Amino acid sequence: MSDSLSATHQLHVRSVEALYVGHQGWLHAWLLRKLGNRVDAADLMHDTFTRILAARSLPEIAEPRAYLTCVAKGILVNWYQRQALERAYLSGLAQMPEALAPSPEVRFLILETLHEVDALLDALPPLVKRAFLLSQIGAMKYEDIATQLGVSLITVKRYMKQPFVQCLDAAKQR
Repeated sequence: MSDSLSATHQLHVRSVEALYVGHQGWLHAWLLRKLGNRVDAADLMHDTFTRILAARSLPEIAEPRAYLTCVAKGILVNWYQRQALERAYLSGLAQMPEALAPSPEVRFLILETLHEVDALLDALPPLVKRAFLLSQIGAMKYEDIATQLGVSLITVKRYMKQPFVQCLDAAKQR
């Protein structure tokens, strides 16, 4: 079975390699048109092929460029979200008195933590995420959240448990 797995893996690697050789130039140009920046386009092209390689198998691909576009769009959405999060954080920093501003190292750690929290929140069902954000950022009471979302108070309490458990699990894995 090990030889079969190895052969399957080798076949996957060769398939991704062929996809890369045949279409990486086109994908880079497509991303460059979207981003207007060669470095970011190259990074996202690399991320696209890395994600495909990590999938361990390729579906039957009739239209390679359509497939690459689909994968790259998902990565592009994540990239835009990350950029928006960073801009919001940096904007908040700009409002701070210089004496209270964190060092570049601390800024980096804070940004990485923000990205981790953002990824955790994105993994939640939409209503759970919304309830959590209304509570934590909107400072709303659970009763008010229940009214706004049109759910019961006990449902809001269940919703609130999920992100906290997820954050605790993530903290334990560190």
